[in-house]
Amino acid sequence: MTEHDEAGGASLRRDILTTLMPGFRGIAAPEWLLARLRDGLGGVCVFAGNIASPEQLAGLTGAIREANPDAVVAIDEEGGDVTRLFARAGSPYPGNAVLGRIDDVGLTERVGRSVGEALAATGCTMDFAPDADINSNAANPVIGVRSFGAEPGLVARHTAAWIRGLQTAGVDAAAKHFPGHGDTSADSHLALPVVDLPLEALQGRELVPFRAAVAAGTRAIMTSHILLPQLDAVDPATLSSRVLHRLLRDELGYEGVVVSDALDMHGASGAHGIPEAAVRALAAGCDLLCIGANNTDEQLADILDAVYEAIDDGRLAAEDVARAAGRVRGLPGHPGADAPAAAGLAAGAAVLEAEILPRATASIELGDACSRIAGAGRVGTVVRIDTIANIAVGDDVPWGVFAASAPGDWVDEADVVPLSEREPGGRAGVLGDPAGLAGPVLVIGKDLHRYPFAREAIDALRAVRGDVLAIDMGWPGEDRAYADVASFGASRLMGRAVIDRLREVLDPAAVQ
Repeated sequence: MTEHDEAGGASLRRDILTTLMPGFRGIAAPEWLLARLRDGLGGVCVFAGNIASPEQLAGLTGAIREANPDAVVAIDEEGGDVTRLFARAGSPYPGNAVLGRIDDVGLTERVGRSVGEALAATGCTMDFAPDADINSNAANPVIGVRSFGAEPGLVARHTAAWIRGLQTAGVDAAAKHFPGHGDTSADSHLALPVVDLPLEALQGRELVPFRAAVAAGTRAIMTSHILLPQLDAVDPATLSSRVLHRLLRDELGYEGVVVSDALDMHGASGAHGIPEAAVRALAAGCDLLCIGANNTDEQLADILDAVYEAIDDGRLAAEDVARAAGRVRGLPGHPGADAPAAAGLAAGAAVLEAEILPRATASIELGDACSRIAGAGRVGTVVRIDTIANIAVGDDVPWGVFAASAPGDWVDEADVVPLSEREPGGRAGVLGDPAGLAGPVLVIGKDLHRYPFAREAIDALRAVRGDVLAIDMGWPGEDRAYADVASFGASRLMGRAVIDRLREVLDPAAVQ
């Protein structure tokens, strides 16, 4: 126990701990984490690296709750490209952008409920979802298909539906990333994005889905590490009382838990370090601090000391910390005895997946260029475009047609040529003689318009042959120049949908 611990007393120490939610390394809770939980640590954030199987996760969350029955167990499970629970095989859900394109709020609510049931089965109590951002910038490097769409009303109604479904299953929703990360061209994991809009513009666009989230009763809202200079020219939203109090509490009337996005992200702690970012986030109005992944006991000790010192210096009021801790303790989202068993998780998701697949397949955009391969019967070459995934998605999650391919599919029977952003010396040159590739040639990637090496490869192929098709499984560019086919999602389900949709084009007689 440090000097600050003795001075602050057991009650203050427990309040501070209640506001903290670290991650950890491995598939078993380390002893330091369990000890902190017994002392009152407010929560734990689970990442893909902490999960080996649903049954193992259920055991892990059970150990966490045994140490602290009131602990929040949070996870990023958006039901699409961003998945933790299904990171080993790819998500069985379509993702938000596809749900927005289908535009059936009843279906969206059922997806939210299915995700909630899967999380409840493994003992998770909070989901960092849904993503309520409006993807108004097609060049956005971190939101894209995580958004329901580019129109405020559509995003609002699907945000509310997803929240209703999730919370009906007994899992707390955390709508994100307040006050809106959609109109950015930078990734807050790596930089500090700027949204230079006045309050009036935010009210008419960015805040619309968050109003709907509040009206739907979301139990938590996650902040964003973005700078809004017309509201606060110094601090990003997570560290800004003007944003969190003026907009979220006063403007939207929100009374629930405010949870920070991960404080290890550059947009939050790049200028201050994590302990100081934690102090500033609490002072700004955050209640629960997501520290990040792979945290250590030493990091938590540093944060505790920083918070104590800020209270001693008068920069942070102990009453505000107690108020934040009270909100966290008031969360009702703890799976009860009627939660489904982890063993039935895959079967439950598969039922909905089978129902959604035909609608997801029909939602895929087919451009006129598809006539180039119509009736070809097979695919000769698949050029796989691998780009560096943003941290929210993760590098190791199987994606798209490559996650969904089965023996006999056109993907399985084609020659696959990988082009990787990680190997600058082996990009378009790997294609060798483009004219000599077996045809037709399908180029498959995500957000193809955003990557020069992907555009160069497509242009090189198109220059010498007429049977090239570009398939974008991300959020395509507005002109669709590099998206002859657009799926608006790269989950495993959407990979299956693309395989089925292209089979219809390649061999129409086979599907009649």
